[in-house]
Amino acid sequence: MADAASRLTTLAEDLLGVPLPVRIRAWDGSEAGPPGAPVLVVRHRRALRRLLWKPGELGLARAWVAGEIDVEGDLYEALDRLASFIWERGGDAKDTVHPVRDPRLRAAAKELVRIAGAWPPPAPPVEEVGRRSGPLHTKRRDREAISHHYDVGNDFYELVLGPSMVYSCAYWTEGATLEEAQADKLDLICRKLGLKEGDRLLDVGCGWGSMAIHAAREYGAQVVGVTLSTEQATYARKRIADEGLTDRIEIRVQDYRDVRDGPYDAISSIGMAEHVGEVRYRGYADDLYALLKPGGRLLNHQIARRPEKDESAYHVDDFIDAYVFPDGELAPVGRTAGTLEEAGFEVRDIEAIREHYALTLRRWVANLEAHWADAKRLTSPGRARVWRLYMAACAVSFERNRIGVNQILAVRTPESGASGMPLRARTWGEPAGA
Repeated sequence: MADAASRLTTLAEDLLGVPLPVRIRAWDGSEAGPPGAPVLVVRHRRALRRLLWKPGELGLARAWVAGEIDVEGDLYEALDRLASFIWERGGDAKDTVHPVRDPRLRAAAKELVRIAGAWPPPAPPVEEVGRRSGPLHTKRRDREAISHHYDVGNDFYELVLGPSMVYSCAYWTEGATLEEAQADKLDLICRKLGLKEGDRLLDVGCGWGSMAIHAAREYGAQVVGVTLSTEQATYARKRIADEGLTDRIEIRVQDYRDVRDGPYDAISSIGMAEHVGEVRYRGYADDLYALLKPGGRLLNHQIARRPEKDESAYHVDDFIDAYVFPDGELAPVGRTAGTLEEAGFEVRDIEAIREHYALTLRRWVANLEAHWADAKRLTSPGRARVWRLYMAACAVSFERNRIGVNQILAVRTPESGASGMPLRARTWGEPAGA
């Protein structure tokens, strides 16, 4: 009988109809596949049982998180080679194993059973989000989703994000460090918002306080930051105290839906709107519109996916939903801009910066890999593996234009039509004196 790697390679190529783009090394030490390619290491037969019970992306992700498969060589190259097979040929099969009508798939399932056995069905790794109950995007369910992602320890995020503690796309210039690129992003947002001394800024999803600190320290703004993460709020308040900015910044553990102390001169929402979801997005836009004074500006910094035919406007990959951002949903940028307009906003500028996010993610992965032992100690080996895979896979997705990220500048333009915007649309993006 052929060795395990050869059997797996043949099986994969029969299913895909093309040569496998990576090598396979199996638990018996055998190898097969194209020489010089990244190696997909299958450490345990249990990984195959995961694919039987959850075919596609989620089954592979469970095996990755459990340490049953790994990549030897360039992880980005491996993901890039596998992208068209894992993602672009369709998503997960939604049901567990059952008799299939397609003879080719039935034969593949039988071969997998012969190699690895079908029983017992492996339990998902403990890092996977459990069954969720209740309607999407209630305040309780959103709070639980945010806690899953952000309350994994501030020390862990310090390893990944570095001193800036900014968990969104940086804005790169040649030769910049991660910290410099993140500071440039925060400054760009402040300029787009036209912040000046004494302006009231609401920072929705304020994270660890970096935007609030920059706006208060560099522009003299009075800032209210809201987050659903208790750990983020505690960390942000300490940073603000250390900066001597407690008289300018207030951090609240509060849902944006409960903010009632408008009007504000400006609102920043940076990497938060991905959590809002289809059922709530119009309400989100209405709420922010109501919180702004006439002439006030909103900067909405949000990941977007490419539009596709014959499907809902919102969706997210199963792996991301189960392990990273529970209940997160992505929409095309046009849908987002349209919803903001429906709420009454005048959309004045959209800047697409997806290449910047790919660069940012690669820096975060490098930080994680450089502190790998500490990352496993501060969280768990499985969660560290989750973050490495999700950030590397997202970097590839941004590079391949599967997803993007956009800054939408919108204004609550008064009835007079006096928006307060400069005549040249991009002059707000230039530093003073440029």
